[in-house]
Amino acid sequence: MVFTLGTLFEALLLLVNAVAILNEERFLAKVGWGKDYRNEGFGGQSGAKVQLVNLITSVQTLLRVPLVAINILVIVYELILG
Repeated sequence: MVFTLGTLFEALLLLVNAVAILNEERFLAKVGWGKDYRNEGFGGQSGAKVQLVNLITSVQTLLRVPLVAINILVIVYELILG
């Protein structure tokens, strides 16, 4: 298997898709990364955990619609040039 820029892009797309579909009630709250923890970054601590929670929230909010379009393009590309 050859490691190319295309495989790197696909791996990154899969990771962003995985972050975008994380459910807060089912997964994030059980791990301790729910909504109550997110607000501590503004007045309290601003460690790596708070930044990761904010990154997950940002990806879920901002990239949900563009991810659909990018996924459709990648699927069409794979079907045509496979």
